[in-house]
Amino acid sequence: MNRIPKRSRALMMLLLAGFLIGLTACGDKPASTTPNKEAGSGSPTASAPTDPAKAGGSGESDAKPNDTSGSGTSTGADKGGTDSGTKPSAGGDAAKPGNGTAGGSKAGAGNSGAGGGETGTGTSGPGTGNDAVQVVAQPDDIAVLVNKSYRLPKNYKPDDLVEPNVPFIFKEKLEKRLMRKEAAEALEKLFAAAEKDGVPLAGVSGFRSEATQKALFESYVKRDGEEAARKYSAVPGFSEHQTGLAMDVTGINGKCPAEDCFAGTKEAKWLADHAAEYGFIIRYPKGKDDITGYQYEPWHLRYVGTKMAKDIADKGLTLEEYLGEAVPVSK
Repeated sequence: MNRIPKRSRALMMLLLAGFLIGLTACGDKPASTTPNKEAGSGSPTASAPTDPAKAGGSGESDAKPNDTSGSGTSTGADKGGTDSGTKPSAGGDAAKPGNGTAGGSKAGAGNSGAGGGETGTGTSGPGTGNDAVQVVAQPDDIAVLVNKSYRLPKNYKPDDLVEPNVPFIFKEKLEKRLMRKEAAEALEKLFAAAEKDGVPLAGVSGFRSEATQKALFESYVKRDGEEAARKYSAVPGFSEHQTGLAMDVTGINGKCPAEDCFAGTKEAKWLADHAAEYGFIIRYPKGKDDITGYQYEPWHLRYVGTKMAKDIADKGLTLEEYLGEAVPVSK
């Protein structure tokens, strides 16, 4: 083999080196580690690291970090997402139904309609869920306030119920004949005085248990709808009749018992003028429904004792106003 001259070998080596460099220049490039700025949609490419705060763009807070599909469903867990009700509060506690007011409540959501359960001082006003409701601490007090914001203890029943010796518009021996002893004795005196003045009266409805009130209220709701029923009937647990201190009355002829037409009768006028003398007030006076929560009921007598009854009548107040609880209740 002939020897290649040194100069030729050197030239060949240079050519070979140049050839190898050319091959390298034509090969695959290593993956870029910088964001692709030419995507056009504002979304980072798969080769670029994703900023979770910017992922998905406007309105797509459901997207998880590094998820660029943009097709997820919002769970409310991510920043700016829709609050589904299960999102932890700022304090770190999960939101709880029916626990939205200061003081809390023994009843959760949906526990304020007919037959609503015992509540504390939080949410669960009867039917609206917006009013603070309290269980009265002394249900046996003659001056007890029971309305749409103050309810009686669950299944409360006075232990001194008796039947007053007065006529009724029905003959059956039903619980609605009963009243607490002191109120029953006062009712007997009131009836005797009315008869003496030529306006004899008859009883319509006295004590009602919570179960009876529940059935009655539900029948009104079925007939007239709940909104209308709440204007003239109490939800169970919130009725004055359950205290044993109330009696609905009418004329001895039995006409207009607990009906609007009673308002124009001589019996209604006599009660308005004389009921306080025997310890009774017209519990739901005309024009005060925004305070009492109920429409005018000239037949509904409530026993509070003679001193209080006269004060209330003389000043033209409701029981709420007299007791300093003149905050309008829900209708």
